[in-house]
Amino acid sequence: MNRKIEEKRMTLIETAQKFGMNSKEAIQCSQELDNLLNDGIKQDIIPSEKREDANR
Repeated sequence: MNRKIEEKRMTLIETAQKFGMNSKEAIQCSQELDNLLNDGIKQDIIPSEKREDANR
């Protein structure tokens, strides 16, 4: 997951440099990065919630 996030972050930087920060290409890439980050957060939170439930 971290590799995908880092790759998308680099793609976003390159896209913003090429097309501009407010271009539709950069915004789309930024939204894709947001989705990857959100998925990563969910993966981190869900296992910890299961551990907490198991300890109750």
